[in-house]
Amino acid sequence: MADSNTPIKPVHILFVGAGAVGCFYASRLHHPKQNIHTSLIARSNYAAIAASGVSLETHSFGNYTFEPYAVFPSISAALPNPTLSSTSPPSRSLPSDGWDYIIVTTKALPDRSDDAATVAPLVSAKSCIVLVQNGVGVEEPYRKRFPNNPIVSGVTVVSAEQIRNGVIRQNRWTRISLGPYGNGLGAPSNATDDKSADVVRRGHECMERLAQWWTKYGGIRDAETHTELELQTIRWHKLCINAAFNPTAVLSGGRGNADQLTDPELREHVLGVMDEIWKAAPKVLGKPFPKDLATPERIIRSTERNAGARPSMLLDWEAGRPMELEVILGNPVRIAKRAGVDMPKLQTLHALLKSMQKVREERKAKEKL
Repeated sequence: MADSNTPIKPVHILFVGAGAVGCFYASRLHHPKQNIHTSLIARSNYAAIAASGVSLETHSFGNYTFEPYAVFPSISAALPNPTLSSTSPPSRSLPSDGWDYIIVTTKALPDRSDDAATVAPLVSAKSCIVLVQNGVGVEEPYRKRFPNNPIVSGVTVVSAEQIRNGVIRQNRWTRISLGPYGNGLGAPSNATDDKSADVVRRGHECMERLAQWWTKYGGIRDAETHTELELQTIRWHKLCINAAFNPTAVLSGGRGNADQLTDPELREHVLGVMDEIWKAAPKVLGKPFPKDLATPERIIRSTERNAGARPSMLLDWEAGRPMELEVILGNPVRIAKRAGVDMPKLQTLHALLKSMQKVREERKAKEKL
């Protein structure tokens, strides 16, 4: 008897972003024997992955090599076509009617690029768009551009890093939380709108299938499914960590998360940012945080034990890359303001870091003249 989880027809899943998170989760979803094929759009690490696949050194699954169905150097190279480009094995073909799932795992930088417009050529009528990115408000540009496509929002708790091109190390955790996205909490779907209800229903079905595949075939036991409100609650809760520690790491001169907490004044500041989010989020969401979610005090205690952690915003700043300022700081401030809530601590962090980034980029531009 056939497994009800196994697709009858081949399912083609494209990951846009071949960093540590994208490669790890793609590797756990790729199961050709079950008709599930994952491909990657890689940029700086394209040559390494195209030549040798992805080498993974994992805490949860041991060491192994992931050979994606196809790997592409750009969006244009991954456009649906009956036959793949010359950069992929010629014996493999993709359906001409497009990708079944497009999973975006790149950094969310809406102040630098319109990512929804960038991936638009890849999206067909049957495509489900999955956004596994930091922050809040990341889904809105996609919903505006793709009103008829199902969208799944995802939040990860995974410690993974790309130690060199094409080599991924997963240190701990595997959790991925998924939820369908309708029209956002600020403009809830109208239950009498058949088209809107159908889009949400299809998003729910796509979410359930992904979670089942990750769990049954990929061994991700904590691939969790949620309602839209539950998933947005998880996004705001994770913001307690990201919006407190990430900006502080940059503004404090490069101190890691646990190190920040050894300084009494920084500790008070970090806790103050968390408390601001903790009080604002229920007013945005329309209900309080569930009692089983870690409180700011509990997050602090847990972070103290994770010595050496250096947040992504700090790594981006040190490497001269743009930081995820809008989705982690700017969007929460704007979304909360629409709900009648001020977030002065986040607004201050946003203003300072935005200015720092602007000044540095202007200085670099002048040096090139």
